[in-house]
Amino acid sequence: MTFKALVVEKTEDGTSASVQDMELDRLPEAEVTVAVEYSTVNYKDGLCIGPGGGLVRKYPHIPGIDFSGTVEASDDPRYSPGDKVVLTGWRVGEAHWGGYSQKARVRADWLVPLPEGLTTRQAMAVGTAGFTSMLAVQALEDHGFKAGPVLVTGAAGGVGSVAVALLAAMGKQVAAVTGRPEQEAYLRDLGATQIVPRAELAETVKRPLESETWGGCVDAVGGAMLARVLGQMEYGASVAAVGLAGGAALPATVIPFLLRGVNLLGIDSVMQPYENRVRAWARIAELLPMEKLEEMVVPATLEDLPRLGADILKGQVRGRVVVDLNA
Repeated sequence: MTFKALVVEKTEDGTSASVQDMELDRLPEAEVTVAVEYSTVNYKDGLCIGPGGGLVRKYPHIPGIDFSGTVEASDDPRYSPGDKVVLTGWRVGEAHWGGYSQKARVRADWLVPLPEGLTTRQAMAVGTAGFTSMLAVQALEDHGFKAGPVLVTGAAGGVGSVAVALLAAMGKQVAAVTGRPEQEAYLRDLGATQIVPRAELAETVKRPLESETWGGCVDAVGGAMLARVLGQMEYGASVAAVGLAGGAALPATVIPFLLRGVNLLGIDSVMQPYENRVRAWARIAELLPMEKLEEMVVPATLEDLPRLGADILKGQVRGRVVVDLNA
C-alpha cells in the first residue's frame, strides 16, 4: 500500500522537496497510525522545506509540524480505529516524520482527541499557530487583563490572526499591529477595533517607560518591538511572548518590571503537558468564532507546499493555510 508525502532529501546543492509515493512500511515505529486529512504551514515548516533543510537533521524527511486525521491502527488503549485526533508539537515535522503525508505513525502521548464542535479541517485552520494563540490568551487571562486594549503584534500572521479573533470573542478591545496597510479590512473583520502601524512600534526609544496604554499583549515579533511595548504596558499588565519574527535580541531594561510590575510570560507550544493541551483545545472549540476562522483559511495541497514554505519565510502568508492531504 502506498501513500503520498512531501519528502525532503539531501542533495549536493542543499536539499530538495518533492511529492513522492511512499510504502507504508517506511513509516517510523510508534503506537498509533493516523490517516492524515489536513495539515497547515508554519514558520518551522518553511525552514524544514527550504534550501538547507533548516531544522532537519536526518534525511529523507517528511515535514509538517501538525496534523489532524483519523486513527487507522493503535497499540495504545487510549485510541481506537475511527477516533479523530490532533497533533501539534513534540518536534514532529522536525526530528520526527510529520504531517505532510497521507499517513503518519506517532506516539500516543503526542496526540489529543479532537474536541467536540471542531472538524479535522477546522482543527488545522487553528493548527499550531492557533493553539499557541490560545495558550497566550489563557496566560494573559490567568494573570488578569487590565483596562486598556489588548495589543497583538504580527496580527495578520497565523498566531496573530487567531489571537485577534479569540480576544474579540472574549469581548476585549483589540489593537492589531501590522506593517501591511492592505490587511486593515481583514483585521477589522476578525474583530480588531484599532490598527497600529508597525512603524509606530518598530524602534526602541531612550525612555524606558512611556504612557500606560495596553492592558495586555500577545507578541509574535520580539526584538525591538517587544522592548518598546514593555514600556507602554499598564501597571501589572502582562505580555505573552510567542515569537521572534523581529529578532531574538531584547534591547530592553528591567525598569518596566520593577516600576510597573509588568509580567513577561514565555509561551511554549511544543512540549506542553497533555492536560494543558486538552484545556486549550476545549477553549478554542468554545470561543473561536468558526465564521471568523473560515475567513482566515487559504486552501492548499501537497504540491503547493514548496512555494508556501518559501513564502512564509518571507512573511508573505496571511492567515491560516489549510493543506488538504487528499486533494
